[in-house]
Amino acid sequence: MLTRRSLFLAVVLAAMTPAAPAFAGDVVVFAAASLKNALDDVVASYRIATGKTVTVSYAASSALARQIEQAAPADIFFSADLAWMDYLAGRDLIVAGTQRALLGNEIVLVVPKDSDAAVAIGFDLAALLGADGRLAMANIDSVPAGKYGKAALEKLGVWQAVAGRVVQADNVRAALAFVASGEAPAGIVYATDAVAEPRVKVIGTFPADSHPPIVYPVALVASSTNADARAFLGYLESDAAKPAFIKQGFRIIAPAM
Repeated sequence: MLTRRSLFLAVVLAAMTPAAPAFAGDVVVFAAASLKNALDDVVASYRIATGKTVTVSYAASSALARQIEQAAPADIFFSADLAWMDYLAGRDLIVAGTQRALLGNEIVLVVPKDSDAAVAIGFDLAALLGADGRLAMANIDSVPAGKYGKAALEKLGVWQAVAGRVVQADNVRAALAFVASGEAPAGIVYATDAVAEPRVKVIGTFPADSHPPIVYPVALVASSTNADARAFLGYLESDAAKPAFIKQGFRIIAPAM
């Protein structure tokens, strides 16, 4: 059962993804929480290849975009949806011409690894949660994963049955933590999050047409003065970076011709 105390602790601990201290000259990337495992690997390979350090701050795309709007010192913004990138672009906070749609993803229904649930999308979701269980999701109003998840449940006609039983987290990794720790019997996260967490298993993948396309755009932040930022942005698009993203289950989006 998800207690008030465990809910608070899970949100706080899972939302805390502090970056290593940034030193002068470091490229600073603000990236969606769901990118952590793959992007950590890309940063490590970049350092080996170039000797240069990149510092990454992970959180919900919504939170990061608002921090950039408030003049937080970021060189690159790597969002989990187009809406928050457009939000910054509309305020002239992104360098025109640098935005790239880089990755795609899926959303899935996960349960704890030892759960006996083994059914696909389309079943009675409320019944799966049991009498007291909650459905873990990222914030449904602002966090991309939460918005995608709500849209899918609405399209499949089950949102009303579970809307009052959703526990909303600050980001998708916090939602994942609820399920991984057994605090919630089920949750909606990205497929790549499920790959990164051995304590959960996927019991269903939401149809692609049940929610808006999941696109991860990346771009330079207008306030950046770091001469190395463009080089790292280019590295993110390079063949050298692709294996790290593919390993975590991301889909590489081909550049527009």
